[in-house]
Amino acid sequence: MAGNRRRRRRPGVTSDSGSGAEPQGVLGPLTSAAIFLVLTVDPGGEERVRDLLADLPGLRRSVGFGVPGGQLSSVVGIGSQAWDRLFDYPRPAQLHPFRELTGPRHHAPATPGDLLFHLRATRLDLCFLLASHIMDRLRGAVTLEDEVQGFKFQDVRDLLGFVDGTENPEGAAAKAAALIGDEDPDHTGGSYVIVQKYLHDLDAWNTLPVEAQEKIIGRRKASNVELDEDASHVALNTITGPDGEERQILRDNMPFGSPGRGEFGTYFIGYAGTPEVTEQMLDTMFCGNGSAPYDRILDFSTAVTGTLFYVPSADFLDDLPPLPFGGQAAVIPSAPGEPEPGVLAPAPSSGGSLGIGNLNRSTTP
Repeated sequence: MAGNRRRRRRPGVTSDSGSGAEPQGVLGPLTSAAIFLVLTVDPGGEERVRDLLADLPGLRRSVGFGVPGGQLSSVVGIGSQAWDRLFDYPRPAQLHPFRELTGPRHHAPATPGDLLFHLRATRLDLCFLLASHIMDRLRGAVTLEDEVQGFKFQDVRDLLGFVDGTENPEGAAAKAAALIGDEDPDHTGGSYVIVQKYLHDLDAWNTLPVEAQEKIIGRRKASNVELDEDASHVALNTITGPDGEERQILRDNMPFGSPGRGEFGTYFIGYAGTPEVTEQMLDTMFCGNGSAPYDRILDFSTAVTGTLFYVPSADFLDDLPPLPFGGQAAVIPSAPGEPEPGVLAPAPSSGGSLGIGNLNRSTTP
């Protein structure tokens, strides 16, 4: 139980072994299967959620122990409106609600989400079993907002037929891109993650000649070689800093779908040490830049969800801070998309619906 854990060590302080705060499985290898769960915390469900968060590493080890080659990993993220209900501890410096975007033709909505569980393995059954244990523990304390089961498609391609994740940083570059450093010492070793669910209009996409598809994406479809196309998806997602250096995120996108329901999509998930990088990418995609008014991939891929979470370090989960205000709902500071000051902030709930219609069918732009 979370209330019986030892006195916690600040995540940014080095451990007895001399190493810094241990991250969750953010830097784990790409796998062939994943499950994504987005939940909101029901009023009064805070203690149940905290108990599950503290026990999640043990659950993951129990499920994965018998299949050592399964590479089962788990990552949990906390949403902005849930933080002050769950922890008496300083807020992560850049934790805020997902900022919806409205461009000249396309919209990136903000949708409810207090908890994100990103479960991945080489086998879907391992993800399924861990997700089942999580939901058994939380049922009655949370509302399911979205669930997606992702799979590897061919040679790491999305359902549009192009290789996805080619430019992911590796090694030290991945750590620098995905993890919070000394700039927020209370949360060193944590990360920020943005997730979006995109539904593809494959009928329209597949009517395009391959050459037109390649110009939209910015890569050759067969060879994955990058093209020099300033208005392409690749170019619009290339973000540079003030000194001209490329700013990167760590993606683990997964295809998902149901041929019987005509649903085909990509679940976008991007980890970063600051959400500003991912937000700049999305702003350029939806609102354009000097090269293009928007990313033309959006004519065929519709965003139907959007949430931002903070991913605490594994040390944080190992030794949770106490509940705030004796377990009562906290007053959340005013921020875009959040309640005004002085308003108690229960978790947003839509009765299990995202309020965006039926996600079991593809949506056309």
